[in-house]
Amino acid sequence: MKKSPSSKQWLRRHVDDPYVQRSKREGYRSRAAYKLLEIDERDQLLKPGMVAVDLGSAPGGWCQVLGKRAVPNGLVVAIDLLAMPPVTGVTFLQGDFTQTRGLLALTEALGGKKADLILSDMSPNLTGIPFTDQARSMALAELALDFALEHLKPGGAFLVKVFQGDGYQEYVKLIKQRFEKVVVRKPNASRDESAEQYLLARVLRQA
Repeated sequence: MKKSPSSKQWLRRHVDDPYVQRSKREGYRSRAAYKLLEIDERDQLLKPGMVAVDLGSAPGGWCQVLGKRAVPNGLVVAIDLLAMPPVTGVTFLQGDFTQTRGLLALTEALGGKKADLILSDMSPNLTGIPFTDQARSMALAELALDFALEHLKPGGAFLVKVFQGDGYQEYVKLIKQRFEKVVVRKPNASRDESAEQYLLARVLRQA
């Protein structure tokens, strides 16, 4: 099948991307690793011995960062619909986070422990219909928030990817109702043309 001009343009931009080139040199599976590294440099999220959950982890760039920072004595649990090659220090579950079976497996893997950090870099399978894709993205963000409210330590942190569009302002309002501190992060490793942002929420409000 002949590639469209837009797909050729994306491929050319991807190959020339300095973060893609850097990830190949430094052994990270994706350029996304640098988003987490940059946020951590600013906000000091990652600590030895922490309990962390990575929602939507494949191909594993964030897991590589988490696995290195959590040792020794840490616990990192990751889940994704797609298969992911093993990452040292990470317990990976291939499953559907949005279904009961996936949630139960994730809860079991935590072994009753509350998390210091819950991250969600999840994106839906895109349809190309902006309204549908945005609605699906916000639904994933809401599910991630529900999970964080149940499994996060009171002083823990929740980092979630969201896209500006329908439902964004309502989600920000909701997350501010549940956490004491909420800030927006747009790492340099996030492409300028992307509508993605990361919301970093800390310190659960008392119910």
